[in-house]
Amino acid sequence: MITYIVRRLLQALVVLMLATFIVFLIMRLLPGDPILLYISQSEFSQFASPEEIAALRVQFGVDKPLLLQYVYWVGGIFRGDLGMSIFNGTTVVAEIKRALPITLHVGALAFIMAHLIGIPAGIICAVRRGKWIDTVVTTLANIGISAPTFWVGILMIYFFGLYLGWLPIQGYTSPAKDFWLNTTQLIMPVFCLALAPLAGVTRQTRSAMLEVIRQDYIRTAWAKGLGERTIIIRHALRNGIIPVVTLAGMAIPMIFGGAVLIETVFNIPGMGRLAVSALFSKDYAIVQGVVLLISAIVIVSNLIVDISYGWINPSIRNE
Repeated sequence: MITYIVRRLLQALVVLMLATFIVFLIMRLLPGDPILLYISQSEFSQFASPEEIAALRVQFGVDKPLLLQYVYWVGGIFRGDLGMSIFNGTTVVAEIKRALPITLHVGALAFIMAHLIGIPAGIICAVRRGKWIDTVVTTLANIGISAPTFWVGILMIYFFGLYLGWLPIQGYTSPAKDFWLNTTQLIMPVFCLALAPLAGVTRQTRSAMLEVIRQDYIRTAWAKGLGERTIIIRHALRNGIIPVVTLAGMAIPMIFGGAVLIETVFNIPGMGRLAVSALFSKDYAIVQGVVLLISAIVIVSNLIVDISYGWINPSIRNE
């Protein structure tokens, strides 16, 4: 098991470096010069001399060859230095420290909501296959998995925010400052982020449980006279949950990817909105830092999913 974990960690490191290098290269191949864009937005743009422009290039490290810039940036990662934001005048670490807790807060609530509702809903649909509740839940899951999150968010803003006036339509307030306002602000964003994972978990749980409950050992448990709850929880769910665990690992990048749209729609100052703003302004350091962190989170989550297989099903651990 230790050898497997070490091998996966080495593979994850290679994938992480490739991802950061690709983003590093693409950002610098985009048309436009971030230094000139920065100068054009400052109040002294018309007085900037070539010497001042060259000094800014040296200050932000964009005067060196591409490969050397990448090497310096990777070296800074090991020192905890992700560079300096060109437009904000702050370090990338400071920007991420401000935005990351917000995205983790929204994403964690969406992840918990998707699985606390999706797994029981899928089990009920499998056990009550063909009944009215199966038809209703399956139809809603099919709609949820195909509906664009930003479109659902815009509809919710219009109906619950503007038309009914029940919920705030934008912003984020720390729960430590105002818990009730924070709760009302997050209802719509969390629902939009959780919608696609919830629908996917429901469908996958239903499919996996239908396959498991047809097995011989489940029929034997029914023949022994065991209760329905005991059969489902102790026998069927343990084997049927493995595909759902895989889908849970895939839900993490889905939630982080959806955060880019949802945080923009609901004006939430998290990682997604930070990345979008930096991308439009060609703020190299912030985009690279955000991609590095999100890639690391996705890789670690996939590793945890792989390791959890052995805990859920000992037969996999012994292979």
